Amino acid sequence: MEKNYMKVEFLSKSNNESFARVVVAAFASQLDPTLEELSDIKTAVSEAVTNAIIHGYEYGEGMVIAEATIENDSIEIIIQDNGKGIDDIDRAMEPFYTSKPDMERSGMGFTVMETFMDELTVESKLGQGTRVRMVRKFKSLSSEE
Repeated sequence: MEKNYMKVEFLSKSNNESFARVVVAAFASQLDPTLEELSDIKTAVSEAVTNAIIHGYEYGEGMVIAEATIENDSIEIIIQDNGKGIDDIDRAMEPFYTSKPDMERSGMGFTVMETFMDELTVESKLGQGTRVRMVRKFKSLSSEE
């Protein structure tokens, strides 16, 4: 499959989380995923966007950027914010760790992303924002023919 790319930007409002999830899933559908694979992608995107809204902007207003690139039999998804950033990425990625225990956050966002995607990398700079990169590989379309 030829390389393909999309990018959307939206305000950091919680009702835009479902918009991002649907847009990325619709783009990923070019790879002919199963319903389960599509659900995995939607869940991972939801977690990344929710993190940007709740932790990056702390419900303040800012822009969230969702990008996706399809190449061969995989999709690379990047969710980025220009929010407050993460001071300790390793700690933030620990299961059950949350910087917002008072909000009953489970602390499982990054764990969920890691579970549903083949690759997960997180880059962050304090005061500048966070970039979450996720890759999901699919069975090759050409190998089934």
